[in-house]
Amino acid sequence: TGEHAFSVAQHSLVVEEIAALISPGLDPRWRLAALLHDAPEYVIGDMISPFKAALGLDYRTFEERLEHAIHLRFGVPPKLPAAVKALIKRADRACAFLEATQLAGFGHAESIDLFGEPPPSYRPTLEPLSAAHAQGRYLDRYHTLAEAAGVMAGPAPAAFDTE
Repeated sequence: TGEHAFSVAQHSLVVEEIAALISPGLDPRWRLAALLHDAPEYVIGDMISPFKAALGLDYRTFEERLEHAIHLRFGVPPKLPAAVKALIKRADRACAFLEATQLAGFGHAESIDLFGEPPPSYRPTLEPLSAAHAQGRYLDRYHTLAEAAGVMAGPAPAAFDTE
């Protein structure tokens, strides 16, 4: 629906916002981890579970190793505390609810069953941005969070600039 796709960069921005709303005062490095939560998908693509199983290797272990490398590269501890990982997963599912109801045509009740609801105080209208605009917003947010976290990681990530 519309001129642009809802990119991974834009999705990641929303997940980071939701994580901070759920956990006010969240440390900037954990907000940075939320922003980077789908970085492995950017590197290797998002594959459906049956395809992952057909690869014949422990794909979850591979994704975790890649995530750890990305975290190290961008100044986040390689292994996140369980509470932070759970928070990011909760924020990711809340974003999925918004995407399902606003962009994919899912019904409200169906989306609650599948993803749960976002925090009641967070009901943005999702408007897919152009790839360039989403990338710019993502990179701006990355730099803000990296600076707040005291990260000296060099150049920013590629910002999921494909739609």
